[in-house]
Amino acid sequence: MSPHVLVLGGTAEARELAAELAARPGVRVTVSLAGRVTRPAAVAGQVRTGGFGGPEGLAAWLREHRVDALVDATHPFAETITRNAARAAAAVGVPAVVLRRPGWRPGEGDRWHDAASLPAAADLLPRLGRRVFLTTGRLGLAAFAHLTGLRFLVRSVEPPAPPLPPHTEVLLARGPFTVAGEEALLRGHRIDVLVTKDSGGAATAAKLTAARRLGVPVVVVRRPPLPPGVTAVPDVPGVLERLGLTAP
Repeated sequence: MSPHVLVLGGTAEARELAAELAARPGVRVTVSLAGRVTRPAAVAGQVRTGGFGGPEGLAAWLREHRVDALVDATHPFAETITRNAARAAAAVGVPAVVLRRPGWRPGEGDRWHDAASLPAAADLLPRLGRRVFLTTGRLGLAAFAHLTGLRFLVRSVEPPAPPLPPHTEVLLARGPFTVAGEEALLRGHRIDVLVTKDSGGAATAAKLTAARRLGVPVVVVRRPPLPPGVTAVPDVPGVLERLGLTAP
């Protein structure tokens, strides 16, 4: 019987992995998308959209569809999904792999301030700047809504969910972005502090280089920890090796 791999997707790495799996004869791949983006990028394999109903629902889906391996390739901040996937795979006895791109690390000249959460990031802002470039995604912006004395430029792929800070301009855009473009944006909006999650990867890293060049401080929201006993693989070749599917 053909091995069936379920990929919990939504990232560039998930799309890359799905293409690699679909190219291997005899491998069936299903990619599950949360459905939060209205026009997701094309992905190889069979696609399902929506949640599973918690770890119990995911475990039932794994059994019903005879899944042989589960790969969690969701966003590094998809903490609930990662926890549910680990519990479901353990309950069913299905091998599971977490695919996580490496996080960003500061370099010479960076003015980074670590924050453990969005509320912690909001607490830092009043002493760092007055015009904030907020690039933490469309959810969780309520953590900044009380900062009535600051002005925010919020960039996200989809319109952000309220409540928002009272002085907010929304910019809808999808990466990858260029350093030149990010520098122009920071200058044009007179940004004096940047807030980002530690998403990692190259698609949105240009803003960090631009901030370094312009001397703009950056508040970096650190990733949530992985569930106990769970380790991550940093790239697609590592996942394929773990699954025993290195040869196409």
